[in-house]
Amino acid sequence: MSNTVPEGWAIHPLDDKVDILSGFPFKSSLFCDDPSKMGIIRIRDLVKQSVETFYSGDFDDAYVIRKGDILIGMDGDFNIVKWKTKNALLNQRICKVKASKSGGFDSDFLFYSLVDDLDSIHAATGATTVKHLSVKDIKGIEKSYPPLPEQEKIAAILSSVDEVIEKTLAQIDKLKDLKTGMMQELLTKGIGQGGVPHTEFKDSPVGQIPLSWGVVPLINVVSKIVDCEHKTAPYVDSSEYLVVRTSNVRSGQLIQEDMKFTTKDGFEQWTQRALPTEGDVLFTREAPAGESCMVPTGLKVCMGQRMVLLRPNKEKIYPCFFSLFLISEAAQQAIYELSIGTTVSRINIEDIKRIPCLVPPLGEQVEIYSSVQAIQTLITVKEQMLESTKSNKKALMQDLLTGKVRVNVEARELAEA
Repeated sequence: MSNTVPEGWAIHPLDDKVDILSGFPFKSSLFCDDPSKMGIIRIRDLVKQSVETFYSGDFDDAYVIRKGDILIGMDGDFNIVKWKTKNALLNQRICKVKASKSGGFDSDFLFYSLVDDLDSIHAATGATTVKHLSVKDIKGIEKSYPPLPEQEKIAAILSSVDEVIEKTLAQIDKLKDLKTGMMQELLTKGIGQGGVPHTEFKDSPVGQIPLSWGVVPLINVVSKIVDCEHKTAPYVDSSEYLVVRTSNVRSGQLIQEDMKFTTKDGFEQWTQRALPTEGDVLFTREAPAGESCMVPTGLKVCMGQRMVLLRPNKEKIYPCFFSLFLISEAAQQAIYELSIGTTVSRINIEDIKRIPCLVPPLGEQVEIYSSVQAIQTLITVKEQMLESTKSNKKALMQDLLTGKVRVNVEARELAEA
């Protein structure tokens, strides 16, 4: 953010404007998993806003964190959060920052304005492994700020945007739960011909299914299984040729963030065995085993290491249904049982061929996929809305927290400040 101070704003080091409480080094020997005890906040708990570890010993009430407290992680990414859940204990390498209105700061304004400051400190901090933040670093931040009434209005605006983000996240979570439940229902009970429910069922390697359905090894429903090149494609900064790595495949989706690019020659060499095309499924053999997604339309992709291409036989299985089944609970359990490795799971080509695949009549496969995809479309729309709101919030913070855009405050409010 700019160091230029807008008219009516002040600039001052945080130093004596805030109180900072460093976390206590609670004895790890007294950590437990008993949820009836007081939770203890560790750095890994900040972003997800929930605790996994509890404390069975005595503690000073000064280290009890309550809803609304501002917390900063002192190692790693220097995450800052406003605690939203149950009271818990402040562990070491996390600090609580408290602003006093008598010191010129509104707590919520301080919370939002510190985000950019901490990012700047993080970027400027050298480290060979994990970056570390000190109380001195925080107190040394030069903070420009408007009068309290303007701070409060800025904080109220940004808080309202956060409420929209939280509501959208809740909607996405509900839709994902609905999708999971629908998949479980449709992949065990089906839809039935003409919408008439199935009435007869049978046991199978993937659980109870309608009598008219089949279960066959994966090799029986694909026309091609192609392993990846067992070396890394040459990377370039940008090109039209994408390299799909295991980290790009999650929950049936191709994650295009942080994708690698290769050259035309690299693409041609890495697609000699098979050119991934629309309708093909990309499957991870390792780290982790069993993630999959369909090849999107219009993208030129080749496989990175530990990837496998599965080409469905369209006369036997609808490609979209095949991809959907592979991320189902039944398929994932089968993949788990066929995988090897205790820390990093992996599955061999021969075992991939043995994965039991559910095969309803083709028409019913299409109907099942269409029903689930209708929910996925709603999820995608909500996720796009979420990203748009986050982007707008970032721009709004840049404008409001620098004074580039001023909020309207009545003269009476300023006089009372």
